[in-house]
Amino acid sequence: MAAKAKARGTDLDEIPEMTRADFARARPMREIMPDVVAAMKRGRPKSAAPKERVSLRLDPKILAAYKATGPGWQRRITEALAHAAPHPKKARTRKRAA
Repeated sequence: MAAKAKARGTDLDEIPEMTRADFARARPMREIMPDVVAAMKRGRPKSAAPKERVSLRLDPKILAAYKATGPGWQRRITEALAHAAPHPKKARTRKRAA
C-alpha cells in the first residue's frame, strides 16, 4: 500500500495517525454515504455466456504439452475442443429443376 501511495505522490509521513477519539467518531460508510455504497458493484461482472465447470480426464502428455505453451493454455484447449466439436449441419434447400 505504501508503494501505491508513493506512486500517487502521497507522503505518508504527513498523514496524522488516528487517535482513539477518531476511531470512536468513525461511522460505517453505508451510514454516511448509502447511495455510494448501493452503487458499488463487487466482483467480476456477470457473463452473458458463463462457462461451465466440468471434470475432464486428459492424457498427462497432452496436458503437459498445453501447459508448456504458457499462460492461456486452458483457453487453447477450449479452442481446440470447439474446433473438433461436431457442428449441426445447415439445412440444405433443394433447387427445383425447371
